[in-house]
Amino acid sequence: MTRPRPAAGGGRQLGVAPARLGRWLDGVATRHGPFAEVVPVADGLALTCADTTAVTLRAPFGWTPEAPLLASFTAAAGRDHRAAVLLVRRGRWAVGVFDGEALVVSKVDARQVQGRTAAGGWSQQRFARRRSNQTDAVVDHAVETAVRVLLPHLDGLEALFTGGDRGLVDDVLGEPRLRALAALRRGAFLDVGEPTKAVLLETPKQFRAVDVHIVEPGDRA
Repeated sequence: MTRPRPAAGGGRQLGVAPARLGRWLDGVATRHGPFAEVVPVADGLALTCADTTAVTLRAPFGWTPEAPLLASFTAAAGRDHRAAVLLVRRGRWAVGVFDGEALVVSKVDARQVQGRTAAGGWSQQRFARRRSNQTDAVVDHAVETAVRVLLPHLDGLEALFTGGDRGLVDDVLGEPRLRALAALRRGAFLDVGEPTKAVLLETPKQFRAVDVHIVEPGDRA
């Protein structure tokens, strides 16, 4: 389960692992009373507990409502999907394809980008140009990595999830050769550190999680 955070409009936002969703909902019903209303919404369900606590569930890969609603949503959330991940930060990038939680193929690479300098004047301008060129090179190399590693799996992909530096990720996906991959982008921006293999392997915990927005009676006071 991801760390709860304040949600826009009140309440809390968190991610719940598909395997834990049933137990988590049982806990909500125990604390707030049984679900008095269960209504389909876009990609998910809206639940209302006996004490008026409102819970909205969103499936990361979408969902087609079937009866019984709650059971079919929970089952759908637990199914494996093939997804690509692109992580880019200054000087380092990682790409991978996952079947469920299993990593199918990946590549992690790095290129040096100089840090900031306290120098001013002409030296500072020259340094800024050099640093900009190095950042452009990171984007170029990340593009080539994505083309080489991700595009061969494009036909089977259901989604692309991204993280790191939003501007750099946008620059990478602005490459015309990656247009079809960029069209699969979905979900919230992944909260990651430096794109290492270990960080890449942890991303399914975020992109497979069911997005939950819970508003309790006290949140409306």
